[in-house]
Amino acid sequence: MTHGSLRLRLSVAAAALIALALLASGAGLFLIFEAALDRRTADELNHTAKLLAGNVGFDAAGDIVVEQPPGDPRYATPYGGLYWQIESAGRKPLRSRSLWDKSIALPQKPAADMAHHAWADLPGPDGGSLIAVFRTVRIKGAPGEPLVVITVAMDRAQLAASRDLVLRLLPVSLAALGVLLALAMAAFVHRALSPFRALRAELQTLREGRAARLRGGYPTEVQPLVDDLNRLIAQQEEALERARRQAADMAHGLKTPLAVLDALARRIRDRNAGLAAEIEEQSLAMQEQVSRALARARSAAASGLQQRRTPIAPVIDQLVSATKRLPGAERIDWRVDVPPDAAYPAGEGELLEMLGNLVDNARKWAKREVIVTVATAGAGGSIVLEDDGAGMDPSEMAAVDRGRRWDETVPGTGFGLAITRDLAAATGGRLHLSRGASGGLRASIEWSGD
Repeated sequence: MTHGSLRLRLSVAAAALIALALLASGAGLFLIFEAALDRRTADELNHTAKLLAGNVGFDAAGDIVVEQPPGDPRYATPYGGLYWQIESAGRKPLRSRSLWDKSIALPQKPAADMAHHAWADLPGPDGGSLIAVFRTVRIKGAPGEPLVVITVAMDRAQLAASRDLVLRLLPVSLAALGVLLALAMAAFVHRALSPFRALRAELQTLREGRAARLRGGYPTEVQPLVDDLNRLIAQQEEALERARRQAADMAHGLKTPLAVLDALARRIRDRNAGLAAEIEEQSLAMQEQVSRALARARSAAASGLQQRRTPIAPVIDQLVSATKRLPGAERIDWRVDVPPDAAYPAGEGELLEMLGNLVDNARKWAKREVIVTVATAGAGGSIVLEDDGAGMDPSEMAAVDRGRRWDETVPGTGFGLAITRDLAAATGGRLHLSRGASGGLRASIEWSGD
């Protein structure tokens, strides 16, 4: 994925949101666990306070007594982490052995019949922090029905094991959840981008000439783009058709005047050879302009959005068969090697024009042999024509351009290689000229499957 990839942008944004959500949810879950743990601990301590309230009383001397203290051994172990304390005004407090010689200082004086309360930060006997509850109860039947305050507390260090377990399990759980969310988000992004993959596939069928328009059925967010592309395709087809018509009209309009000029040149050649030569030269220049305009029209048509594929073997067979019937062609041995399934990404007219120029050029310059080879690799390939003629110098190959006649001794307009170069470029290929193994010209049209 490149820096400008929509998939990359969505993935990065999703990853950032997932990470933030996991961090927030992790912190929230831990806080919820802490609150739930405190609430449950307070409920357990309140239960112990109720048991103490049911067993508290006074002996004959008026001292506080508990008939059945809590059985948890931590209440009997000095600084064991669980503590209880019973107080009544004017009497000596009764405390669990775990408090040893310390006491729990309440933050306020309890009132009669108060509900139980919990404190998160009461100081403990060993310097720790306590979570504590207290209850107030009146002892019925005792002289004066004294008010008794029962306090039960737990050292927060006792909760550390549960907290540590959560801290160990929570990151692992969040990481597993993150992986699941990442997979789900990847599937979501893949699904969300499926219309664009379908659009790309349809554009490929359009370029290959297997469809004339993009079909509908896309989501409402993508359908306007498809409609605009169809309108663009229609406008381009209209523009290309106008270019073809204009080129054809110009060629047709100039055909008769050029024929008249040629006839005039022949009629006055005997009386004024110089004037006849000038007329013929101008007539040839106009013919070259007509050829140039027609080549441009074909090149524009070949560069459209719709791309056809034309089998190469029938076109080469047709050209070679026609060339063999020309005068003097019997001296040439044509060696053709074309795979039957090889196809060029252009229309038959464009391929016929390009190969016609190359075949005719090879016929003119070959001494005894022309080799035609076609190779394909996936959707790409190459068409190579090599003759055993005199060839071209590198400077001449680089100087070949539209209208350039690099050898005046051989008939022709000089547009063949230039037109082939333009048509190859317009159809996604490239014309490459080099010296062949036998010293002649090696002309190759190469294209890729991109």
